[in-house]
Amino acid sequence: MHGLAIPTLDEPQTGRLTIQYAPDATTEITENPPRFTWLPVIEDEAQYVLRISTDPDFPTGATHFYCRLPVNFFTPDIVLEPGQWHWSYAVCDPETGKPVTGWSRTRSFTVAQGLPESPLPSRRARFAGTTAAHPRLWLDPARLEAFRSAVAADPTHCTWDTFYRESVLPWMDREVMTEPAGYPNHKRVAPVWRQTYIDLQEHMYAVRHLAIGGQVTGDQAMLDRAKAWLLEAASWDPMGVTSRAYTDEWAYRVTNALAWGYDWLHDQLSEDERARVRVALLARTRDIAEHAILNAKIHLFPYDSHAVRSVSLTLIPACIALLGDEEDDEARDWLNYCIEFLATVYSPWGDSDGGWAEGTNYWMMGMAYLIEAANRLKSFAGIDLYQRPFFRNTGDFPLFCKAPNTRRATFGDDSTQGDLPCIKTGINLRQYAGVTGNGAYQWYHEELMRLNPGTEGAFYNWGWWDTHFDELTYLTDFPVVEPSDPPTGMRHFRGIGWVGIQHAMAEPDEHIQFVFKSSRFGSISHSHGDQNAFCMAAHGEDLAIQSGYYVAFNSSMHRNWRRQTRSKNAILINGKGQYAEKDKAKAMAATGRILAAEERDDHYYIRGDATAAYQSLSPEVTLAEREVYFVRNSYFVIVDKVDATEPVTVDWLLHANQPYDLGRTSFRNTGQRAGFYGQVVWSEAGKPEMTQVTGFPDVDPADYEGLPVSTCLHATYPAATRHRIATLLVPYRLEAPKRIFNFMDDQGYDADLYFTDADENTFKVVMKKLANT
Repeated sequence: MHGLAIPTLDEPQTGRLTIQYAPDATTEITENPPRFTWLPVIEDEAQYVLRISTDPDFPTGATHFYCRLPVNFFTPDIVLEPGQWHWSYAVCDPETGKPVTGWSRTRSFTVAQGLPESPLPSRRARFAGTTAAHPRLWLDPARLEAFRSAVAADPTHCTWDTFYRESVLPWMDREVMTEPAGYPNHKRVAPVWRQTYIDLQEHMYAVRHLAIGGQVTGDQAMLDRAKAWLLEAASWDPMGVTSRAYTDEWAYRVTNALAWGYDWLHDQLSEDERARVRVALLARTRDIAEHAILNAKIHLFPYDSHAVRSVSLTLIPACIALLGDEEDDEARDWLNYCIEFLATVYSPWGDSDGGWAEGTNYWMMGMAYLIEAANRLKSFAGIDLYQRPFFRNTGDFPLFCKAPNTRRATFGDDSTQGDLPCIKTGINLRQYAGVTGNGAYQWYHEELMRLNPGTEGAFYNWGWWDTHFDELTYLTDFPVVEPSDPPTGMRHFRGIGWVGIQHAMAEPDEHIQFVFKSSRFGSISHSHGDQNAFCMAAHGEDLAIQSGYYVAFNSSMHRNWRRQTRSKNAILINGKGQYAEKDKAKAMAATGRILAAEERDDHYYIRGDATAAYQSLSPEVTLAEREVYFVRNSYFVIVDKVDATEPVTVDWLLHANQPYDLGRTSFRNTGQRAGFYGQVVWSEAGKPEMTQVTGFPDVDPADYEGLPVSTCLHATYPAATRHRIATLLVPYRLEAPKRIFNFMDDQGYDADLYFTDADENTFKVVMKKLANT
């Protein structure tokens, strides 16, 4: 009698929105061990067995087996020997760890010599050296005692005096906040969202800072006041108006207040009070964890910005605070999930180059919370996420794509409303300076603090972070690095399709920033319909800008303008741009690609392909490419190529802070310190019509009341099935106007475009003519 056949493993095909099977032969392995991910089976309770071997036959004596894995992603706890490896997985029996399905197909990968080593301790060993006592967040009891002594000897120790004066004492006299009323008729409106957001962030500040202040100084009145704020938050309905489903950002802040209060006031609470706080904290943590894991399924669909953010922002501190207080410890499972997600899947928005597809502002937010979670894990359990290449390189992303003196010269949603970068961007970079020793990151931090003082209380800072607390905790845990001048050059963030160029960043009068984007992430999440778009800042001023304001997600400004291609320095084809609406699958399909990003002898060269992005709304398009030449750190030549199966018009868009002076084929824009001019050098389909529009069509004026209005240049080219357009763009300081001369030689099959500067340096761009195709 034959036994039953083992069931076939469900191994479906991946999609754009799902996690991928990795690594395989096409994967560039950048850390040792590599990270393993696969599509989960449909049963949420399934467990897996993973096998890894240098032999594709997986002999028992030469194979690493990892059993009873409760999730579909895994980082081994060992470093692999360089060479070729093979892996597969199966669903296993939770009791025996043996496969209950067939094995997946075998995938292979190669581990190179000298890769950064970043193994993750196993679940069994992960918390072996952790304390069962409180506090655990930031300082443990031994470090707290040492910190008390240091402050008693020197009140300025690690800026304690500033933190105590500015961030602790004010909450002693503030009336304890009661449970918010929620939205009028429970209909979300931006002013109530924003004010309650601030109120709840301040509630968290009150609990955390009074608790820390009281524990360090031994001030019982301060500890009692902290407890009053904490018990008030614990009395609120976890499923009410501060629940995750009602407004997740509100819920995160209440949960954080409970976590810090439960941890730092543990010895101040009676048994009954401790139980009340724990019940509230556990209920809120469960709500957030189950949403991320069971509803959003970030291990399957990792592109949920808020659910992914909740891992670092809330679940890590809450679970550390809760850990070990009950025999059946849900918090331990959630914490393990979060640690493994950050060590394996993170970041879904980029790769080892360190880019962040949602843009520099959401990099700032994501990294701010990641840094807090990473620091809490390092101090509590000795887990060092900073060894991963992504975290060691990601400081380059704002460094090359959002210089400290720029405002509107980069991509993505940005809540600063045209102000300089949030000082938190610099604080994040200071953290990465402390981790990597990179002095340019420290320079960025110090330069931004110099340029943007006094903004600590602005909504986009204060509503998220207290910088005095940042300063206190950083100086306690990390070294201060000497600043060094930032590099000049180009960074290609391959995983996200961004290219950033910085020339002379430390010299504002000479500085030029240019950012180009053509991304496989399309317009998903906080990305926009901006493939093959660019932004430019020069000589201390933003020139070619991202237009509009991020006043609120889903506002008319956001939906109808800022997310749309017409607000970008890009092209429209037949008046249409790229898909930028709410369907995530369509947004992720409206993609671009960087085909080249090269530093050459006398210029930088970038080539992007946005054909798929334009085909999302204009299927007749068969080619949409843009080439950029940045010549001698001085001027730009931009070449656009569009092919279609039927005649199409092209609108060449360029946004600036003020109106243009227009000529027949030229334009000039003059700012406060700098300006730029442009000239259409060549167009195969005929000369354009030059017009400009000031304002934001189809946007509710209330969305930008009191804010400056920008102007968009339209160079509209006549309908043709083939467009080849070359445009010269020349930035300059107002006190030093610049001219770049150009002429064309088209006697042969090509159109040779020549550009010459005042020093008679010549540059040539070759345009292939239709007759030669």
